[in-house]
Amino acid sequence: MQPEPRSSRAPAIGQALGAMWREPLIRLALASAALIAASAREWGEMLHQWWNIDTYNHIVLMPAILVWLVWMKREELAQVEPREWAPGLALVAGALGLWVAGRFTGINLLAHAGAVGAVQGAVVALLGARVAALLALPLCFAVFLVPFGDELIPPLQFVTAEIAAALTRLGGIPAQIDGIYIQTPVALFIVAEACSGVKFLAAMTALAVLVCFTRFASWKLRAAFMVAAILVPILANGVRAWGTILVAQSWGVEFAQGFDHIVYGWVFFALVVALLLGIAWRFFEREPEDHGWRAADLAGSAYLARSESGESASRGMFIAILALSLVAAIVAFATMV
Repeated sequence: MQPEPRSSRAPAIGQALGAMWREPLIRLALASAALIAASAREWGEMLHQWWNIDTYNHIVLMPAILVWLVWMKREELAQVEPREWAPGLALVAGALGLWVAGRFTGINLLAHAGAVGAVQGAVVALLGARVAALLALPLCFAVFLVPFGDELIPPLQFVTAEIAAALTRLGGIPAQIDGIYIQTPVALFIVAEACSGVKFLAAMTALAVLVCFTRFASWKLRAAFMVAAILVPILANGVRAWGTILVAQSWGVEFAQGFDHIVYGWVFFALVVALLLGIAWRFFEREPEDHGWRAADLAGSAYLARSESGESASRGMFIAILALSLVAAIVAFATMV
């Protein structure tokens, strides 16, 4: 039996990427390193939050997801030549302006968004509009590197308390609610910040965006899944709080506390995610690798053709980004002294 010849497709892709992409990727790596170094304090704060704050632990997975999304577009990228694009420099400058505003106002969300946005802008500036179009999903999904969600904790606490109190009364147990406090015959329950459900909602929002744009093609299905992914965690958290009250009513408050954190904190929400994805599974319209545009789809784009008339293979954008990084580093130093 004669062995089948190995496909030359993978080597061809590798050679194409190597020939056209080597220098642009090196410039992008250096520019990104310069921008990250200039905003090192913000990146350090974000890393701390990703690793040490439960609400943002899911962000640790984001870099791997971004690599996966880019990897799935490798064959399309091999058909496109990366070229610098001047409008992308405005994205870098705007992001750094947002970062400066966050620094001087003390609003970390702005500073963190600016730090991430500067790297996103560098990708567009150094690789061009056509590459940015192919990488639209990972570029936009990188927004989830920014830790946000704490602003939602107070309203989520109130919503959780209202749902839990209503279900408790529906079950025949007297319950009086005062803000985030629920008084029952057994004890006074408090919907603390950790019980607001923001951790689960933040993770579900990121997961929902990923699923919407890798598995659905219809905007109606995307909107429906997104709404479900936001509402279900909120409602489920209210049910979780109600379940804790029921357990306390039957087996005592101390048992309910441990049961809540172990069973409801992990098992319950894992089942909710599985149920939501299981229902959505039958409506999936495509495979993940089919997400976004294809190089062939963009070949006839009049807009990209016009925008590429100003693109070049020079190093002007790279030098400009390094200059902006130097200015940012000076600003960072000035705010520290």
